[in-house]
Amino acid sequence: MAQSTPSTAYSRDLGDELRRLRETCTDLKGHEVAARLGWDPSKVSTIEHGKARPSEIDLVQFLTMCGKDIDFFEDFRRRYRNAFDEYIVQVPDNVRTLAMAESTATSMFNYDTLTVPGLVQTERYADALYRAAGVAVQDRIPALVQARMDRQAVLRRHDRPDCLFYIHELALRQQVGDAQVMEDQYLQLLFNAHIIRVVSADVLVNSAGVRLWEYEKAMPIAYTETDLTQVFVQDRGAIARTRLIFDRLAAVALDEEQSRRKLAEYVSAPREDFHDRGPRLA
Repeated sequence: MAQSTPSTAYSRDLGDELRRLRETCTDLKGHEVAARLGWDPSKVSTIEHGKARPSEIDLVQFLTMCGKDIDFFEDFRRRYRNAFDEYIVQVPDNVRTLAMAESTATSMFNYDTLTVPGLVQTERYADALYRAAGVAVQDRIPALVQARMDRQAVLRRHDRPDCLFYIHELALRQQVGDAQVMEDQYLQLLFNAHIIRVVSADVLVNSAGVRLWEYEKAMPIAYTETDLTQVFVQDRGAIARTRLIFDRLAAVALDEEQSRRKLAEYVSAPREDFHDRGPRLA
């Protein structure tokens, strides 16, 4: 019997991958797989939804049913061995778990200090940012930018999550790319001003950037990233601390109308002002 345990962003990724394998490698429904394997009818569903930890025997049986060999099993097991951990660390260009966490959330709170949040970046801003960071090979950048643009579809859904993006004014002052890239980015932010709250440059918030995702039937997830790692956290203490950060941001950030006016200032500012705003990133 699969071990019941709180699901995580990565365990739901694991379950979704198993479901995809069943649907692409067999013509069997979930209950038909359960019958062939001698499992309880609900077992396939709980595993495919990331709500239960499959044993190694469970995985061998399931993957064999999908026509996979022992080498595939060993690679799959290594890839998902930490799927149910409270802290999950991934490489930054693995966006599958990130995209799933965002697309299944009911609410998302974001805070960024030095850059515009990925979900509201323009394509040219994202491209310039990747090129400035220097952590991805040039040939890989178009695919990374496209993945970031694809993730933004979550904001266009009719049932999109409730979103609030806190952006420190330092991020607005950093020039990424040329002046036209920044002009387009400011316009994009102004268009989304109803979900943007600007934190004034003179306000100190002790966080390098953090996100909090909430779900209808799963634990919240705190998330942070660097150029080297993505970290998904479901430790209750860390979640509580993350809520405190957003409580602080709610108290110090400009309100919707003030944020709109602040963004409008950047849209209308002379482009030569960039030289006085801060260091270039690209």
